[in-house]
This record gives sequence, C-alpha cells and structure tokens, in this order.
Amino acid sequence: MDNVEIKATQLSERVYMLTGMGGNIGVYVGDDGVVMIDAQYKGLADKISAAITEISEQPIKTLVNTHFHADHTDGNAAFARKGVNVVAHDNVRARLAANSDFDAVGLPKMTFKQMHSVDTGDASIKLTHYPNGHTDGDIIVWFPNSNVIHAGDLFFVDRFPFVDLNAGGNVQGYIDNVRAVVQQLDADTQIIPGHGGLSNRDDWIRLVDMMEATRAEVMAMKEQGMTEDEAVESGLSEQWADWSWNFITEERWIRTLYK
Repeated sequence: MDNVEIKATQLSERVYMLTGMGGNIGVYVGDDGVVMIDAQYKGLADKISAAITEISEQPIKTLVNTHFHADHTDGNAAFARKGVNVVAHDNVRARLAANSDFDAVGLPKMTFKQMHSVDTGDASIKLTHYPNGHTDGDIIVWFPNSNVIHAGDLFFVDRFPFVDLNAGGNVQGYIDNVRAVVQQLDADTQIIPGHGGLSNRDDWIRLVDMMEATRAEVMAMKEQGMTEDEAVESGLSEQWADWSWNFITEERWIRTLYK
C-alpha cells in the first residue's frame, strides 16, 4: 500500500475519476459535500482522502458502494468512522454483514432495492440496481448534469470479466444488464469502469461482444461432449488471448462459461 499512488482525472466540472489499487473511484463535488463511489482498500483511505482534498475543500458526505467485493468496500469503515454515510444495495449490506472479517462500522446505513437518489445540494446522483450480473447487488451510478457514469464491475476494460457465480452473478444477466445500459448512452458518454482506464460506449460494447462470442465457443465444445477440463485444454480462439489477466485467466473464464 505504501507504494500506491492515487491519481485523479477530471471528467467534467464536478466529476472526477480516482485510480489506485482496486476498483476505480468516482468523485462528485456537490454544493454541500463530496460523494465518492467505492473505497478501494482500508490501507489507502488516507491517500484517497488527501487526493479528494486536492479536488475540493468540501467534506466527504456520502460513500456509495457499487457492489460488495473487498477491492471496492474494504475502505468503508475508515470513512464511516469520519462520519461518511455509506449507501449500497440491500444485497450488498447482507453480504458484507455475513462476512465476519468485514469491519461492521463500514456496513451501509442506507440501502435500497431498485433505485435511489443521493442529494448533493445542487442535484441528485441516481443509483440503479441491475440484478444478477457481476453479483446480485450491482448498481450503475448516473452523475447529474454530466455525461458520465460509474459502471462498477459490470465493466472490465479489455479483459475477461469476473462473474461471481457464488454471489448471484450470471453471464447472461451480465450481458443483458450492459446491453440495457448502453442503449441509454451516446458516443460521448464517459464511463468509469470498475477496472481499467476511462472508457466509452464502444469499449463497453466490445466487452459484451467478446462475452457472447466466447460463450458460443464454449457452448459448442460442451455440445460436442467435451468435459469442462477438455474445454480448458482446447482453449479459446487466438483472438481472445490478450483478454486474459492475472485474476481471470483464460482457464477461469472458460470454466465460468462452461458452468
């Protein structure tokens, strides 16, 4: 953590993207306070706070979690102890509460089922739940008066995504959710992905196109009678080689699709 640098990029008058270690952070500077989206790891909380102080003198008032995974929520407690209100989907709180290793101080105090608005003094940030995609608690964050959204882990840029099958994730649901959101975007929309650099609509479409194409390849192997291990041994088409990364390798992605 000592070597991690938190870098801020301004996307609009009030919206910033912070990168460091873990899921990308979104920052909205409201008239009466700052709203941050995701919190990375607890060991980075001071660095994240310092980076936000460089952006605005306003206090951090609200922290929104896009889902429950630790690289987005481990820092919750550090901010909650400073009086920041944590907001998330109902299922995020339930999954965090069930984790004995999670600091209960960081549990969301405000949860919702389908849609919620976070008042920023000048406008409202819109939070929308998209079920059973990456997990069962994913939300998309829509920033007001700017053509910017935070997609959470419904967006891994040019890499195989993590579909958490043990936490309500579903490949078809992931595809359906992204397809539904991109219909509401235009070519100029800036997208803060869960992982990867600042992106746009075409980048996101490329992800789901890959998911559909690789799923078709794996389904064809399955229909030919291949076992899961045999499908892994056979592998995907060479065009997908660059999508493999340290967490979701080609093998893990094939096993996810096969299941």
